[in-house]
Amino acid sequence: MLPLQDGFSRRFYYLRLSVTDVCNFRCTYCLPDGYRPPEGSKEGRNAFLSLDEIRRIVSGFAAMGTRKVRLTGGEPSLRRDFTAIIETVANTPGIEKVAMTTNGYRLKERAQAWFDAGLTALNVSVDSLDPRQFHQITGENKLVEVMEGIAAALAAGFKSVKINAVLLKGLNDHQLDAFLGWIKHKPIELRFIELMQTGEMDTLFRDHHVSGEQIKRRLLESGWAQQLRGKDDGPAQVFMHPGSQGRVGLIMPYSKDFCAGCNRLRVSSAGKLHLCLFGDNGVALRDLLAADNQQDALQQRIRAALAGKSATHRLHEGNAGMTPHLASIGG
Repeated sequence: MLPLQDGFSRRFYYLRLSVTDVCNFRCTYCLPDGYRPPEGSKEGRNAFLSLDEIRRIVSGFAAMGTRKVRLTGGEPSLRRDFTAIIETVANTPGIEKVAMTTNGYRLKERAQAWFDAGLTALNVSVDSLDPRQFHQITGENKLVEVMEGIAAALAAGFKSVKINAVLLKGLNDHQLDAFLGWIKHKPIELRFIELMQTGEMDTLFRDHHVSGEQIKRRLLESGWAQQLRGKDDGPAQVFMHPGSQGRVGLIMPYSKDFCAGCNRLRVSSAGKLHLCLFGDNGVALRDLLAADNQQDALQQRIRAALAGKSATHRLHEGNAGMTPHLASIGG
């Protein structure tokens, strides 16, 4: 079967699958007031995709060439069946990589079980190495526990551990040297993510946005070299230095041609296909996830939706689409 491809000849090997939009942290750039169920959403156990629905959606994407699945949230580990979700995705024919993005609060106790279940890569959010500032940004005084979780992940055997830090002017943008010193002797990729404007974060964006290009210039001036990007890699520009075991990735959605290499699609925890993090609405898929015999219809709907994918987002125009905050469709 032909791989997923849009009208701009971009191929899609990478699925970001949200399994819950609930999160127990209160990060300033995402859920500063804590998690609140979306207006009109279902309550209880049926609010989010079931294990069988997850199996069917991943099988459908795998049949169309998807090779990498990232499990996101909210905080995905809040699902009681999260280990079973990992096993289900990892055992899907065609899926080669299973990753997750986490705030790390359960990582210390679950890292080995998740690795054994088939998880191959981890992204852990660490927005500051200073405990007080970490608390200020995330709303939780959990830096020690998160750092212990990262150590547990490395000990469990994970070869791909990435640290996500959202750049915030006046809060953590001065900590580059501290971060670089931390990864010098660790096989970790540190990823600085440029703050993105969303529907509920206009004031925060105006006050704290800083361009990732500033960090890029500092890296290049310090001897860091940019690397080539793999076909199922995320959007980060990755840099290496001969004196560092760790690497640095920069995610800069406001940079020129950011969308030209787009290779990922998103499915929300409510079963909607999102063609872009900053798109409008979404395409309902859940009605086609009730039984295994609906795979052809599921794949046809995904392909039909992809034909309408835009060439680029409209962030440069101040248009963040219908996305209220990053947790709503898995970031």
